[in-house]
Amino acid sequence: MSSNHVNNRNRQCHSEMASNYLPIINNKNNNGHVSQTSKLTSIALLVGSASLVLTGCQSNPTASADVAASSTLMDFSTANPAQSQRQGRAFTASQEAQAERYAQLFNQEKYPNTEHQAKAHLLAAIRQHLATEHVAVAQANYQAVPFIDADSIDAGSSSLLRTIIETYAYQPEGMYDSSDDEAQAEARAELAAVGVESNKCNENEDDDAYEVCVVEGINYDYDDAKDSIESDYPSDYDKSRAEAEAERKAIAAILAEAGENEPTSSDANSDNEYAYDGADDYSSDDYDNYDEYSSGGEGMLSGMSGLNPKTLAAKYEAMQMAKQRAQTELTNSEELSMSSTGLIGNILTMFSRTPEQIAASNAYQYQHLTFNSVSQYNPKQRQLQSVYSYDYATPTVSSSIQIPVAFDFNNSSVTLDPSAIMPIVALVNPENTPLPSQMASHTVSFGLPDSITAQLPPAVLYDAVLNAIQSSMAELAPEHFSAVDISGDAFAKEVGATRVVKVYFGSQQSGEMIGKTLKYVTKSLQEYVDANPEKYPNGAMLKAALAKAQLYNKGYQSADVGSLLQFIEAIGPISFNQINYYYLDNSDRLLAKQQRVNIGGDLLGSTTTMLNQVRYDKASFDHHALTPLLAESFGSNAVAPIDGNAWIAAQRQKKDRLQTARYARYDYEDGRLETDYSSDEYDNRYDAESIDESRIGDAKDDNEK
Repeated sequence: MSSNHVNNRNRQCHSEMASNYLPIINNKNNNGHVSQTSKLTSIALLVGSASLVLTGCQSNPTASADVAASSTLMDFSTANPAQSQRQGRAFTASQEAQAERYAQLFNQEKYPNTEHQAKAHLLAAIRQHLATEHVAVAQANYQAVPFIDADSIDAGSSSLLRTIIETYAYQPEGMYDSSDDEAQAEARAELAAVGVESNKCNENEDDDAYEVCVVEGINYDYDDAKDSIESDYPSDYDKSRAEAEAERKAIAAILAEAGENEPTSSDANSDNEYAYDGADDYSSDDYDNYDEYSSGGEGMLSGMSGLNPKTLAAKYEAMQMAKQRAQTELTNSEELSMSSTGLIGNILTMFSRTPEQIAASNAYQYQHLTFNSVSQYNPKQRQLQSVYSYDYATPTVSSSIQIPVAFDFNNSSVTLDPSAIMPIVALVNPENTPLPSQMASHTVSFGLPDSITAQLPPAVLYDAVLNAIQSSMAELAPEHFSAVDISGDAFAKEVGATRVVKVYFGSQQSGEMIGKTLKYVTKSLQEYVDANPEKYPNGAMLKAALAKAQLYNKGYQSADVGSLLQFIEAIGPISFNQINYYYLDNSDRLLAKQQRVNIGGDLLGSTTTMLNQVRYDKASFDHHALTPLLAESFGSNAVAPIDGNAWIAAQRQKKDRLQTARYARYDYEDGRLETDYSSDEYDNRYDAESIDESRIGDAKDDNEK
């Protein structure tokens, strides 16, 4: 019921109550000397009439004909056709408004919000950018910062991965260490060697030899050495034997209680490890049983004993207390890492960088280091030509490594300048590495063999990858696309952008993109195989591989790959996060891109940020210092590249000839030996040697006589 109906009903009830009050009030005024009984009767009537009026107002609502009809609900209590029509039209309009509001909330295709609008503008710009010929100029800079801010609440805390590693490797002072057993075993072996040599000396009847009897130039006293060893390892050895004995008895008791270790005649002496039998020897059965228990506990379970939660908790508490003591005593900080955490702790400490080291890296390395490139892209020919330069410039040192690289997917070839990698090639193959003066051209071209291109043309794979990237980005949630205010963006003013779209690629989004791209590439290649059945009959390698890939693609979703990357990022010193800013103009043309990639983790102690700025304008390309090298390497007037496939074939042919010649030389030597020594000469020689040996034997007998 609407508010108008409620107000009208309230006014109606008040009017009826007022009409009942008036006679009583007038009667009271006219008859001032009413008796007490009449007063009580009047009060009772007043209360009863009021009750009836209120009850009637609540149970029988009535609305007058001139009351305005509700605009949202239908009133079926009246039979007024005109009013019903008005209410029906109002109700229909209200439902249409509600449906439109609902569509505005969830139908982003018809009513896109700012995120959907930003995504739509960016996808249109990328499609246009990849379909048209363009040039690019890129410059990347690097900077390192501490992984945790000094003002952060996490300052001074280690990551969970590092804590687990350090706790597992930590050895508190006084804890039994297996290295003590190794040292003890070495000492006992040395003692045994001393005993053997001492016995040899005692058994020697030659007094002179006994006096000079030494072991490796050092005189030992067997008793003193024995006492020294027993005094060096008294507690740890006895403690380890006692623990092993207690563990063996406990296991035997559990097995006996479970009925799996039935007592036998050989178990009578199991409580005594060194029980003697009638021949005054050790019981071999008991000794073998003890070895079985001890080897099993120290073999399979020795690595798992350190993963006991109680042990880890105790070691963690001891390690943290030791670290706190080391902070108060600066001289003990290095001793803690060297002695307690072992080799693993030393490696982690070596990899972790201090704030001073990070500041030094920025001042002496990253501040003067840039990664530059110029590129030219031709989508119709499926060609990408680039020159990459790694430059380091300071007032005293200047160096630059420049590598031209070109990809031609239509011709299935890659062309590059091997000058930068020629020293490495010379180290691997110095005999076959040409000098720069011996090369007819400074670029070398390598092509895929026909056996590969016949199965899968690179142009088909290139188109499949490009389409997969665009389709995968189109399926990303709009929440990862956002419009950015460019009023304070200096780079946007430099390139003349009017709109900036920010795309966040975390580990989840990066993994999802990888999963979707793989599925789209597989789908595109499958469509190509189905469209060319004459090239791919049943049993073809590519067809079978795609069928298997499609089978595995059904077993996971693309978001699962993102979850896997999140898991790797959580336990490993790696980060998959990157932020991309795309700068567009009013016609959705891509003008520039800025990419920020963060690499690092707590194990490294720092985060290295790469900031890459790419401009797609012709003016920046024409005035860049690397553009002449690009034209010299891949321009229309460039010298034809050297055929790398022919060079590799010549090297392989030369190697085969050398090997054939080596085998021929081996055969020639074997043949020469066979001709030099005939069977007759060998028999005569053997007979002569036999006669000589017999003569030597006769002479020896004569001398003995």
